Amino acid sequence: MAELERHGFTNLTGADTSPEMIRRAQHLHPTRHFTTLDTPPTWPTPHAEFDAILLFAVLTCIPGDESQRRLIAELNRILKPGGFLYISDFLLQDDERNRDRYDNYAALYDSYGVFETDDGAVCRHHSREWLTTLLAGFETISTRTIPVTTMNGNESLGIQILLEAR
Repeated sequence: MAELERHGFTNLTGADTSPEMIRRAQHLHPTRHFTTLDTPPTWPTPHAEFDAILLFAVLTCIPGDESQRRLIAELNRILKPGGFLYISDFLLQDDERNRDRYDNYAALYDSYGVFETDDGAVCRHHSREWLTTLLAGFETISTRTIPVTTMNGNESLGIQILLEAR
């Protein structure tokens, strides 16, 4: 949000499902607006309220197909026609460590690419095909693949997608 403010954007809202993360954000940035999503993925706002929505590694925190579909449908609902959805997330990785994780958890989570971290978090990396299917209700403007460093210092392949609401 600070970066957006530096570029002249106003009327920004940060959202999270974690009340503790929202309290922390409000403490660190008392002049900015944050909201806790009590019933994800429902957003407490009318249809077509936002010009743009940015998701940074959000889909990776939502392992289930249906939960991801509900989130994307809600984002489509609250975006104005012609509004932008920007997604930056993780693709399936092709290294041995990640292939082993995907294989070990595929049956448990009924999805290849879902895995548990050492601290118990359930995460998901995505195939390009799944992202294309998931985001079919939007017009894709641009896509690029980028290298990213994870919170644990591992190199991963990320994807950035800019979409327009229809």
